[in-house]
Amino acid sequence: MTEAARKLKNSKRVMAAKQISTTRALYKFLLREARKLPEDATKFYSKQIRAGCEQHAEEDDPERLQQIYDRAIEDAEWIVKKYKKT
Repeated sequence: MTEAARKLKNSKRVMAAKQISTTRALYKFLLREARKLPEDATKFYSKQIRAGCEQHAEEDDPERLQQIYDRAIEDAEWIVKKYKKT
């Protein structure tokens, strides 16, 4: 895959991630991102994702939810990049 194709694929993924508007969609996105990691990291981050969702289950303020979604997406992108470097 060429560098340009890789960048296009990543930009499409990022744009799709930025359009997440429900907790369920975020949860599924984060689990898909976790599957890109090594097996031990996948297990760890899958548990962390579930715990984070449980922790914020009662949140109902749309503005706060969007902040949580945005931060979770940024964190997921950072983690995937971190593991790709190693």
